[in-house]
Amino acid sequence: MLVYRITGKKYASDLTGIGAAIFGGRWNKKGSPVLYTGENKEIALLETIVHTPSSLIPALDIITLEIPDDSITTLKITNIPKNWAVYPAPVILSEIGERWIKEGKTIALKVPSCIIHSSHIYILNCRHPEYSRVRLIDQRNFKFDSRLKK
Repeated sequence: MLVYRITGKKYASDLTGIGAAIFGGRWNKKGSPVLYTGENKEIALLETIVHTPSSLIPALDIITLEIPDDSITTLKITNIPKNWAVYPAPVILSEIGERWIKEGKTIALKVPSCIIHSSHIYILNCRHPEYSRVRLIDQRNFKFDSRLKK
């Protein structure tokens, strides 16, 4: 399966999850290296936009990763807390993510996107013993349309 990530050019080739480990996220706590990706380029872009101040759009790259189809855990909206999409994220979500990381059963956790609930993001466990199965397929410049900053 292919997943996508749009990130600053400086960090595009870093697949270690160090940024998420430093800052934590909706589905991980500080100290847990994961990589947030999208099921398509469009959701990857929206996820980037909501996390980037409009006055600070860096040079971006888009990367395409291949993840193993046989190593994905799926969380459906019906199986997560009703307040999962609020901001700031409820602590229970990072606890759910941490449980998944510690169990180590799969490389990827598929969860609904807070931006478009019918789309999904894939969180990759960078410490999974089989993380080397994740392959960087493509990396290229991403042209950001400045109209999106409005």
